[in-house]
Amino acid sequence: MVKLILASAGLVIPSVALVLALACPCSDKGDDQVVGFAEYKAPPAGGGTKESESAAATLDIVATADSNKDFSTLVTAIKAAGLVDVLKGKGPFTVFAPTNAAFDKLPKETLANLLKPENKAQLAGILAFHVVPGEVKAAEAVKLDGKSVKTVNGAEFKVTVKDGKVTIGTGEKNVATVTKTDILASNGVIHVIDTVILPPAPATPAPAPKAPEKK
Repeated sequence: MVKLILASAGLVIPSVALVLALACPCSDKGDDQVVGFAEYKAPPAGGGTKESESAAATLDIVATADSNKDFSTLVTAIKAAGLVDVLKGKGPFTVFAPTNAAFDKLPKETLANLLKPENKAQLAGILAFHVVPGEVKAAEAVKLDGKSVKTVNGAEFKVTVKDGKVTIGTGEKNVATVTKTDILASNGVIHVIDTVILPPAPATPAPAPKAPEKK
């Protein structure tokens, strides 16, 4: 059985088009291997109502992150990307939150550059890859084993459950392990991860065919 641990954390998100996506947590139903977390809403534990459960979680995602010193880098990134108001919004969101230690795995110059104002959109895109519209608890997330999930970024990551661990990512060199789960916020749920994952680079369009030369 997959062992899931409870704890406390927070996370990140996007730019203008991405903000619109966050405001509307809808899901596409094309490929059944590609799912949105909005489709998976577990019933509250213990037979309680969603309203009573949310009442207990009075802090929003940003405040939850800001209340824990292990997420100071995350909070800095949220502010630099201009996403504070978005993540304080109604949601709901499911966020996969990298810890300070996760950010420390990035080259120092890379993180420093991402935090510069001129790279705000790029940072927002990376953070958006850690956010899925809708809310899903750990018990439902494990049911997504082997499936790809569409993020607010627009790109997808794969969920894998193996040897009691849940991982998300796009390949062996771009994968994060979920270390703590079900941190309730007033506008969603947070799962903590040990690595910052990067969205896949957009495909380079094929060059347009050249018109035949006139003789």
